[in-house]
Amino acid sequence: MPVLTRLIPSPLVVDIRAGALNDLAGVLADQRISSSGKLAVAISGGSGAKLRERLAPALPGADWYEVGGGTLDDAIKLGDAMKSGRYDAVVGLGGGKIIDCAKYAAARIGLPLVAVATNLSHDGLCSPVATLDNDAGRGSYGVPNPIAVVIDLDVIREAPVRFVRSGIGDAVSNISAIADWELAHRERGEDIDGLAAAMARQAGEAVLRHPGGVGDDGFLTVLAEGLVLTGISMSVAGDSRPASGACHEINHAFDLLHPKRAASHGEQCGLGAAFAMHLRGAREESAYMVEVLRRHGLPVLPEEIGFGVEEFVKVVEYAPQTRPGRFTILEHLDLSTDQIRDAYADYAKAISS
Repeated sequence: MPVLTRLIPSPLVVDIRAGALNDLAGVLADQRISSSGKLAVAISGGSGAKLRERLAPALPGADWYEVGGGTLDDAIKLGDAMKSGRYDAVVGLGGGKIIDCAKYAAARIGLPLVAVATNLSHDGLCSPVATLDNDAGRGSYGVPNPIAVVIDLDVIREAPVRFVRSGIGDAVSNISAIADWELAHRERGEDIDGLAAAMARQAGEAVLRHPGGVGDDGFLTVLAEGLVLTGISMSVAGDSRPASGACHEINHAFDLLHPKRAASHGEQCGLGAAFAMHLRGAREESAYMVEVLRRHGLPVLPEEIGFGVEEFVKVVEYAPQTRPGRFTILEHLDLSTDQIRDAYADYAKAISS
C-alpha cells in the first residue's frame, strides 16, 4: 500500500487567546512536553524580566537565562549555558530576537523549543529558521520548528503598536511572494509546493481582508494565526520561498545598504510588496494593498520611513543581489536605474490619485 499522505512538521500546540500565558505550565504538562517542569527559559532583560516575575511561581522547576541580544554569539553562549541542565525543553519568551536565539540554542543542544511570543512583529515565531546577526552581517540558520507556540493577546496588546504593524506588513507580503513563486514556475520551471503556497497565500489574504484593527482581538487572532501558518508553510516547502520574494529582497537591501537607518522588517516588506505588485502589473491589487497598509498605519512610500526617491531606486537596484538564485519580478524585468526610477514615479502617482 503506497503512502498517500505526508507528514507536516508543525507544533503540537498552538494556543492563541487572551490569558494563554496563565496556562503555560498546564499546557506543557498536558502535552507531555515537560511533565517534570524542568525547563530552560530564555528571556530578554526588558519585557522578559517582568514576565519572569509573573510566571516564576507557576514554573518552579525552571531555570531562567537572560539573553543579551540577537547575535549568533548570543545564541551559542545560550546553548552552552543550557547544556548541563538536563531540561525537558527550552522556552523562548520574548520577541523575535529572543525566540531566534532560543531556537538556535535548542537545536544546538537537541531539545524541543516552546515559542512564547510577546509581540507579533514577523513570521519567524514559528518558522524553521533562526535569523541572527553575525560578523558578516546577518545570517539565516535552519532549525526545527517550535514544538509549541503560545501567544497571549493580553501580552501582545501591552507591546508597542509598531510591532503589530510590522507583523501586518510581513503577513501581507506573502501575497507578493507567492506571485513571485508562480512567476518563477512559469518562466523557469521552478517547482511549487501547492500546500505551502496555499497556506502562505491564505494567511496573507486573511490579514489583508480582515476589517478589524490593531486593537481588536479578532484581528490580532487572525494576524497571529497568519504568522504561525506562514512559518509552517516554510517548513512544508523546506525553504522560505512561500513568504519571501521581491518584497524581502527589497527589505534585505534596505538592511544591508542602510543598516543604521532601516525601518522595521515588516514595514519594509509591506512597502516592497506593494511596489512589487505594481511592477508586475497587478495595479488593482497593489492599490488595495496600499489602502490596507495605510489603514493600519504602515508606510507605502520610502519617504515615510526617511528615504529619498534616489535612495529607494538604489535599494531596488541592489535588491536581487541579496538572494542569489531567487527569481522574482525584479530579476524577470531586470530594470535599469532609469527604468526603476520611472516605475517608482508611476507607482507613487498611482497611489496618490
